[in-house]
Amino acid sequence: MEVTANHTQTVAGWAAMNESGKVEPFIFKRRYKLHLPLWENGVDDVTIKVQYCGMCHTDIHFMKNHWDITMYPIVPGHEITGVVTKVGSNVSGFDVGDRVGVGCIVEACLDCDHCQSSQENYCDKLVLTYNGILSDGSITYGGYSEMVVVHKKFVARIPDTLPLDAAAPLLCAGITVYSPMKQHGMVNSGGSLGVAGLGGLGHIAVKFGKAFGLRVTVISTSPAKEKEAREGLKADDFIVSTDLKQMQAKMRSLDYIIDTIPVKHSLGPLLELLKVNGVLAVVAAPDQPIELPSFPLIFGKRTISGSITGSMKETQEMLDLCGKHNITCDIELVNTDGINEALARLARNDVRYRFVINIAGDSN
Repeated sequence: MEVTANHTQTVAGWAAMNESGKVEPFIFKRRYKLHLPLWENGVDDVTIKVQYCGMCHTDIHFMKNHWDITMYPIVPGHEITGVVTKVGSNVSGFDVGDRVGVGCIVEACLDCDHCQSSQENYCDKLVLTYNGILSDGSITYGGYSEMVVVHKKFVARIPDTLPLDAAAPLLCAGITVYSPMKQHGMVNSGGSLGVAGLGGLGHIAVKFGKAFGLRVTVISTSPAKEKEAREGLKADDFIVSTDLKQMQAKMRSLDYIIDTIPVKHSLGPLLELLKVNGVLAVVAAPDQPIELPSFPLIFGKRTISGSITGSMKETQEMLDLCGKHNITCDIELVNTDGINEALARLARNDVRYRFVINIAGDSN
């Protein structure tokens, strides 16, 4: 009863209704509370007019129910940028008109050890921006919509130097690769980084690696991407992973690898590229299990690490760094009537390097 009473704000969005993954216009309710004599924000909430929303490969997995956990109808989108339109009475640090972003998480318990140590992204009670269930029992709907209402903890400030459209994918793709780079000391190491997969996550990992002074090697199945990797993204080297001679020539050459490959693959060939004590950080989520042969792992004393999105502290740090170094995503803008076409192209990796939906039809 409380859920219904608190969800009174009518919102237009775009939802997938079944496993076809096709989106269509969808009207739903966002939370809005009665504080007599007016309906207004919850005291800790920030209401945001969505201007742009990036399209992540995870959206496809959820929309097509690849992981058997989708609750239909589903409104995807966790790379959200926009402008604050209202703030609750307990909100400080954000004002109407501020340029802000929302990433992959919109709720956590805020009391556990993880939350208290700025690792709320690993809280047992974390709630995803879409296809999650909030503590009030309502299902979360994402950024393929005209507005969102989010707890102040999970709102980030977008630096004025960054355009809102090209900054949107930083809220997922950017923080997903930045967090393990920081965790494993890549930021100031002066070492060598391999980036496996040159898509939405991979191209940002290359940009971060270059900004951090790393020697960056792109590892891809596609020889056609070499020119863009070297000339467009300034990668130092390029390996075609299906070319056995190239892979053998680069064995034990890298300190770190970030694996952004979103489909089933073996980690064995990537591990062979690492030096002794090298680190392989897996950040993608294929819809089938990845393969892990033991010999390349144990004979090189190598470490495999998993990582999801970063904390809000890391997210703001990452955004500020991007503002300082003018790092943005390479994007292709699409209108709302082009979402399904863009999803089809995304599924076959036909994008350089991230689709972003122009939700509001506005310019930056």
